[in-house]
Amino acid sequence: MKRLPLRALVAALLVLCHILTVLALPWRALAQQGPAGPPIVTIRDAETESLIRSIADPLFRAAGVDPALVRITLIQNRAINAFVTTGNRLFIHTGLIQQASGASELVGVLAHETGHIAGGHLARLPEQMRAAMLRSIAAMLLGGAAAAASGRGDAAAAIALGGQAMAMGEFYAFSRQQEQAADQAAITLLERNGWSPRGLERLLTRMQDQELLSVARQDPYLRTHPLSRDRLEFVREQLARGRHADAPLPPAIETGFAMVRAKLDGFLESGAVVWRRYPESDRSAPARYARAIQYFRAGRIGEAAALLDELIREQPASPWLHEMKGQVLFEGGRPREAIPAYREAARLAPAQALIRMAYGRALMETGDPALLRPAIEELEASLRLERDSAFAWRQLGLARGRAGQTALADLALAEAAILEGDYPAARMLARRAEQALPPGPARLRATDLREAARRDNMTREERELEDRLRRERQERQR
Repeated sequence: MKRLPLRALVAALLVLCHILTVLALPWRALAQQGPAGPPIVTIRDAETESLIRSIADPLFRAAGVDPALVRITLIQNRAINAFVTTGNRLFIHTGLIQQASGASELVGVLAHETGHIAGGHLARLPEQMRAAMLRSIAAMLLGGAAAAASGRGDAAAAIALGGQAMAMGEFYAFSRQQEQAADQAAITLLERNGWSPRGLERLLTRMQDQELLSVARQDPYLRTHPLSRDRLEFVREQLARGRHADAPLPPAIETGFAMVRAKLDGFLESGAVVWRRYPESDRSAPARYARAIQYFRAGRIGEAAALLDELIREQPASPWLHEMKGQVLFEGGRPREAIPAYREAARLAPAQALIRMAYGRALMETGDPALLRPAIEELEASLRLERDSAFAWRQLGLARGRAGQTALADLALAEAAILEGDYPAARMLARRAEQALPPGPARLRATDLREAARRDNMTREERELEDRLRRERQERQR
């Protein structure tokens, strides 16, 4: 091996520092933006989110965690995975629900992730990463000293690689300890709710089978949740001595899970897969649900609506079936026919922001001026429940504009622009609303938005986003 010049050693050290600094960033940014490659797609669905909350919130409360402080995001991805990040954010892949053998596996995973949150494991993670970085840097510097003393670059490489291996070995050991601690917490939380840990045991068994596969074929859950035989043995021991080893889950969770899994399959799988998995001979509610969605995707609106009507007659109190019928009719170009379905869904689930927003949008898109006021009321109700929806703010801006409320429309569009990171548009719209609105809360809000969108009040990341959007806008204009 050739002698390693000092300049190359410094360059390698800088590269290492950069790599480990990126690793030490909060995982939230990586989860939102994704690595280089296809963008991460998140899914919003009131029925799915309600099911997840019906499981997660009791676990959070049992762990002493306020459910309102945990943000849950559903990611469209076929792989089995779930993970938590800094800021108490829980991410769940659709594949975890679609590939689970039953609701108990989802329950086990959510209990495990709650264990991470309650244990403060993510708060300690940056510290461990920094420690790994410092050990690697120390190894690199020792390698540089060895190279300078002996004139041999291979000494530097050997010491540096050995130091990095030691540092990362300690980090992975820390990660395995966290996984074991999260398993122990999961068992406790499940016990407090009277739920069986059998689903967690089944998932760990599946992970053990996957250890024999190549890394490329393994589900991300195995790579982000290091498995040890001790973990599986611990869960099995707890099953053997637990009071709730064979306790069934609440019926509402089981039936809700089956419907949500069918819904995800209906929307995300190909038609061939849906018809094979849910053939005409299967008359169960989940199978008919999946087929109705497949009819909808194929443009067979009448058949989809008829099958949903059949399900609604059997489950008239389900807001999700009414909402689905509303979506089928609205997106099928029949917004006026969608209104009764959305109205009933909103009556049954008034606290669901997504349903209230969809109902308001359907009212607006009928083109009937008499329905603009109730449309605005529904969109405002949606935003009282969930203020950080740029899409809902934009719909409210459109509805207010059509109703002739120009200044309030600009204010709503400014809210949308600032949530989307389009600060120049936010400044312009907020300034225009501020000038047109009379004194009062609305004008004060316009002033606040204008000030928040000022460049000197932005963070570095926000300024970089503004610059990128400006460059993209200029490129489109060329």
